Amino acid sequence: MEQQGSPRIALAAGELSGDQLGAALIEAIRRSCPEARFEGIAGPRMRAAGCRALARTEQLGVMGLAEVALHAPRLLALRRRLRKHLLRQPPDVFVGIDAPDFNLSLARALKRRGIPTLHWVSPSVWAWRAYRLAGIRASVDLMMVLFPFEEAFFEHSGVPAVYVGHPLADEIAPAAPSSAARDGAAACVALLPGSRAAEVKRLLPVFLEAARLCSVAMPRLRLVLPVATPELWPECRRWLDHPAYRKLGVKPLDARAREAMTQADVVLLASGTATLECLLLGRPMVVAYRLHPFTYAVLKRMLRVPWVALPNLLLGRARVPEYIQDDANPRRLAAALLALLQHPELAARQRRAFAPVHRELRRDATRRAAQLVLERAGR
Repeated sequence: MEQQGSPRIALAAGELSGDQLGAALIEAIRRSCPEARFEGIAGPRMRAAGCRALARTEQLGVMGLAEVALHAPRLLALRRRLRKHLLRQPPDVFVGIDAPDFNLSLARALKRRGIPTLHWVSPSVWAWRAYRLAGIRASVDLMMVLFPFEEAFFEHSGVPAVYVGHPLADEIAPAAPSSAARDGAAACVALLPGSRAAEVKRLLPVFLEAARLCSVAMPRLRLVLPVATPELWPECRRWLDHPAYRKLGVKPLDARAREAMTQADVVLLASGTATLECLLLGRPMVVAYRLHPFTYAVLKRMLRVPWVALPNLLLGRARVPEYIQDDANPRRLAAALLALLQHPELAARQRRAFAPVHRELRRDATRRAAQLVLERAGR
């Protein structure tokens, strides 16, 4: 690999949250090394930050064993094409951002050719599929982890790891201890059914029915629905226009999830990165998730942790109500939402628990990750 001149950095982000991390990493690297060049699998933010897209992040946005299997031929072809390009024109360093099923196999091929490989956002092997650790050791020179418990886990497992903190914790100012000011206005619930099409199809009708049940008990309830990507608008519109939910007056927002969470008294959302953002914003929440039945049947047998919601994992206790698969039904979700809306002390208890987690995760994560990338690139 050529180490003279401007470093060439390859990145691959597998979903919108990874695209956000990748864009921030590009900007942080450029502050230290303005001449750096970037290419790989990039979403809209990474492309805007100057990453040359060999493929788009939107092409990788699938999750779950059954869902990935349906798209396997396309994903395998994309990975072969990217691997061939990067082996023909070796970068100074490769950074896989999340999407471990896609990125780790690619990283393994690059590492065998002597290309330094880093991975940002640990796969949840501490929660399930621990058998993947051998493959991770063969694929990754350094794992950059977001949460403190992950560093010790990987080091114990023989995988070099550095805890860098979480960029969202640096980006979001610590929340004020009080809840959002209502000024006499009706309470507000934000509905965040996810950023993938499969998530929205499974969760949005459930969320809307839960919201309808809540509105029976609280007729002045305001509802907001951020729509994560333009591709999700048709599905969201289909349900918002449904006769059962048209009268709810749900206000759709164009991708403004943080705005929706900030103005909400309580947030109902899909398990994932958004739950961490909700914690950092200091908003009380109820978490739900549904998977393809086959994926869930496999996952349930392999799960090694008592909770799936990130806030509960970080807190080490079930402070946030979480409902998975059949338990994620409108009646249970509505009851959990109403408990937080009608009993402010329950919501306040959540917010108090969130503050120490926010302080722990604020570590200037993107700058630290950028330094590690540049070190491996020989800069």
